[in-house]
Amino acid sequence: MSFHTESRLSRTSASTGFARTRYGGTARSTTVLAVRGVQSWRRVRAVAVQTLTWIVETVTPAGWVAFGVALVGLVVGLALGLLEFAVAGGAALLLLVFSVPFLFSARAYDVRLLLDHDRVVAGTPVEGELVVTNIGRTAALPGRVDVPVGDGLVDVHIPLLRPRHDFREHVVIPTARRGVVTVGPARTVRGDPLGILTREATWEDTHTLYVHPVTTALRSTAAGFIRDLEGTASRTIVDADFSFHALRPYVPGDSPRQIHWKSTAKTGDLMVRQYEETRRSRMVIALSLGDDEYTDDDEFELAVSAAASIGVRGIRDGRDVDVVVGGEVPEFARRAVRTVRELHTISSRTLLDDLSGVDLSERVSPLRDVASLAAESHPDVSIAFLVCGSTLTPAQLQTAALAFGSDVAVAALVCAPTAEPGIRRLGSMTVISIGLLDDLRHLLAKGAQT
Repeated sequence: MSFHTESRLSRTSASTGFARTRYGGTARSTTVLAVRGVQSWRRVRAVAVQTLTWIVETVTPAGWVAFGVALVGLVVGLALGLLEFAVAGGAALLLLVFSVPFLFSARAYDVRLLLDHDRVVAGTPVEGELVVTNIGRTAALPGRVDVPVGDGLVDVHIPLLRPRHDFREHVVIPTARRGVVTVGPARTVRGDPLGILTREATWEDTHTLYVHPVTTALRSTAAGFIRDLEGTASRTIVDADFSFHALRPYVPGDSPRQIHWKSTAKTGDLMVRQYEETRRSRMVIALSLGDDEYTDDDEFELAVSAAASIGVRGIRDGRDVDVVVGGEVPEFARRAVRTVRELHTISSRTLLDDLSGVDLSERVSPLRDVASLAAESHPDVSIAFLVCGSTLTPAQLQTAALAFGSDVAVAALVCAPTAEPGIRRLGSMTVISIGLLDDLRHLLAKGAQT
């Protein structure tokens, strides 16, 4: 009896010699059916979600009104025998049906946007060309292409296009204000003339347009009252440099190369040379970004243009230029945290690119903190420009200037379109007031000559 039961539960394969155990077929079939049921339900749900999403994106508010009129009109008209409701419902249904063909070939377009330049000066419009090609095998019905330009939108109507034909439209992008403008991605919109059904397709091609601040050409000798581009003597006395200062008696540890033998022969004691430390002209431009440091946007744009003009001139003269602005500070840590952000000054273009994106903010470090951090980061600075608006008081400007050492020439550049341009002294600091960008060129040239 026991042997008979075992033979029903296991069989031995003659070829392998291993025993096979037979499990309950009903439980296994139930598990397989359950798994397949779950998989089928997921497929159905995915298709339903995609269909619902397509309907929501395709049917416009006017389309939902037409659908409601068709549904109510046909149901009420046929149920109650009201001819007017039935006609209205039938007409709405026909509009829905006739709108469907306009949705075809939404991806039959190949859209390209060609720009003449990717960097321009504010106020110079950028011209481009929108090229739409029908890449399908049949004619493409009329449609529309929308090209986002920053916060705006360029709307271009596309006529009926035969296969392999293209449509070209001249596009002008206004650049009245400095900034970084994202152009694209282009979006095709297809739909019926009544706007009942629409279908959109988006291309990934985007362009970044840098609108540089307006600058003025400065003389190479007027960028900061320092004429010697190789360096200028400081008050620091060192044992080896180029600018001779004086002689002193020899002390153990001095280099024999610094011994002045003629003076040694005259005095009978060893005398060595002393020099004034020569520093390369390093320029720091600190631009304030606090919205409470300017009266309006015009002052801020003038300040950005002034900082850009000085920075570009310094870079072209081969000087070491550092342009710093206040960094973003969280509101809860505004009094405890000081942050600064350095702009790229590898070339004039990189500096202007970064200046295109700066903007006023409520949560940035004030000018005094920017100046303090800049002085700590660049101890070899020889001249510093503090560029700000007209709301800063003389005491606030002096506080910012004191962050730099006594051997650093500090100039505060106050931008106020309504103020009288001029140069004045405020302690050891020079204050330059400009009302127009051209005032900067004249005042710096005048300051360099004095």
